[in-house]
Amino acid sequence: MAHVTAAERRPQLIKAAIDLMSREGVAAGSTRAIAAELGVSQATVHYTFGTKEDLYRAVMDQITDELTARVGRAAPEGGGFAETVAALAGELWRTVLEPATNHQLLTELTMFALRTPRLAEARQEHYRRVIEVTAQLVAEAAARAGHELVQPAATVARFFLAGFDGLTMQRLCLPDDASERVGLQALVSATVALAGGRLELADVPTD
Repeated sequence: MAHVTAAERRPQLIKAAIDLMSREGVAAGSTRAIAAELGVSQATVHYTFGTKEDLYRAVMDQITDELTARVGRAAPEGGGFAETVAALAGELWRTVLEPATNHQLLTELTMFALRTPRLAEARQEHYRRVIEVTAQLVAEAAARAGHELVQPAATVARFFLAGFDGLTMQRLCLPDDASERVGLQALVSATVALAGGRLELADVPTD
């Protein structure tokens, strides 16, 4: 049997993990089960990734890369800032609705990471990267449209993600197409208004 390097085995194991957990849930994604999915030994998984947590992090990164690439391609040529944000948000929402994009699996992995102390660092690094990628998309959309951002791109990104994550959770728990559409439209409108300094910010007591 031809020798397979760790670099070659890595994407195979990531795909096997995604396939397995998409079918059977995150809880089923043990290194033993993932190894069996690909038809290799459990030792191969540990040799390639070190720990299950490292493999889970790689799976989260892979899905994020695929979603980011898809959403980035949705930016309209010559579109204004609001039009571009709406197009990006609409494409991202389609990834929530289509099981093949693995958006639901990414959400489940993030929730699993919240309950797993060993994944705390991976969770933080992953979400930091999500914010950075979203901020980059916002900044690029503003630059293409000649739109001045009054708020930092990272602030706009975090605001948008807070709303989008909420809509995603509602979709997973209690779907309502009409409410979700209005919620997404309101989120895009508020995001554009915040970015342009047109959203009046209320004083909120938090102490």
